[in-house]
Amino acid sequence: MTQRISSEDLVLMLKSARQRTLELVAGLSPEQWIGPKLATVNPPQWEIGHVAWFQEYFALRRVHGYAPLLERGDALYDSIGIAHEQRWDLPLYTMEETLDYLVRVRDRLIERLDGGLASEVDSFNYAFTTFHEDMHDEAFLWTWQALAYAAPVLRSDGSSRSTEPARGDAGVLRGDAKIPGGAFSLGSSPDEPFLFDNEKWAHPVQVAPFRIARAPVTNAEFQAFVDDRGYTRRELWDEEGWAWRTKVGARHPVYWRADESRRWQVRGFDTWRGLSPHQPVIHVCWHEANAYCRWAGRRLPTEVEWEFAATMRPSTRGELYKARYPWGDEAPAAAHANLDGFALGCVDVAAHPEGDSAFGVRQMLGNVWEWTQDTFGPYPGFAPDAYREYSEPLFGKTKVLRGGAWTTRARMIRSAYRNYFEAERRDVFAGFRTCAAD
Repeated sequence: MTQRISSEDLVLMLKSARQRTLELVAGLSPEQWIGPKLATVNPPQWEIGHVAWFQEYFALRRVHGYAPLLERGDALYDSIGIAHEQRWDLPLYTMEETLDYLVRVRDRLIERLDGGLASEVDSFNYAFTTFHEDMHDEAFLWTWQALAYAAPVLRSDGSSRSTEPARGDAGVLRGDAKIPGGAFSLGSSPDEPFLFDNEKWAHPVQVAPFRIARAPVTNAEFQAFVDDRGYTRRELWDEEGWAWRTKVGARHPVYWRADESRRWQVRGFDTWRGLSPHQPVIHVCWHEANAYCRWAGRRLPTEVEWEFAATMRPSTRGELYKARYPWGDEAPAAAHANLDGFALGCVDVAAHPEGDSAFGVRQMLGNVWEWTQDTFGPYPGFAPDAYREYSEPLFGKTKVLRGGAWTTRARMIRSAYRNYFEAERRDVFAGFRTCAAD
């Protein structure tokens, strides 16, 4: 369960998420509303209908017995019951009908709040389904990137965060931070204001001292790996990674190309630009990150190392305690991290010094998701929440990412948040940082 949330805050979240969804699909042509059939994306016209249906079903119908707002919604938008490859061929509602449905669901949710503190059940379901929409909005952004659609126009959504992106030319941040290790509680405890089921429950682990890079791997650093034939040197890849590289013919990150002067360019949405050397490398899969680490004589951090480095802080007595964010317990502000999408891309890895962890590790939240060594699995005491398919079906099949990207909403991300994707996924906004191999 979650702590009770005020109606005012829930309404702000609902309006903010729905505004972002509508902004993302504004201006799409009829052809773009459907798009090509790919394994890593959904047809946008289906996906926005699913977002509204999911919220209506879990926050209104399942708990409170509301009648469906759409006659065919259950047959169209249940992502568990409808196979991915079928979603392009369904008799979908028109664009106008789908957009109207998004507005009606939002308004119905707002109408039933009484202005005070929402119940625990409503607080959880409203927050969870809003975060579900936030996740799909991030998926829209990687879909727009994958399909080379134009960058969206994103406006202020009434939140307290500034829409001004951090200075983009902050430069590079080199070196490792020494992390002392020690006793650690991995995961989230029941007193968290909100948590996802895969964070249950906090449990004690012991962490050996280690050294972790102060910043994610940059484009310039990854270019050195590419230029040194890193993609064609078999000894740098494990068996599964080499099989993936061979199958797709990868020789560089998916959205890179060399121009006529053999200078590297990168595509952001529908525009090619010169590679920004001090921004983090992005859109690389777990296999690419792992091969880079072998080339560099480094390794990916474990999930527990990543969370330890991001959360542990010294108290006034010198003892370490766990905070919710790298900089402490204060909610994210624009100075802390590149979040919420307004920058429409990454900033240099030296940006946002105000968001440093106690050990001087930068950008552990925002800018780029970070791959870890670990395969996604349950913590001791795990039990699924109302949406049973959120985590459990992906245990053992995906790799863990941490920290959020420039696309991630600040209201959702915390240092304990666990993301998870298949090791071959490189369309998502993922990069990585490394640890010393010793």
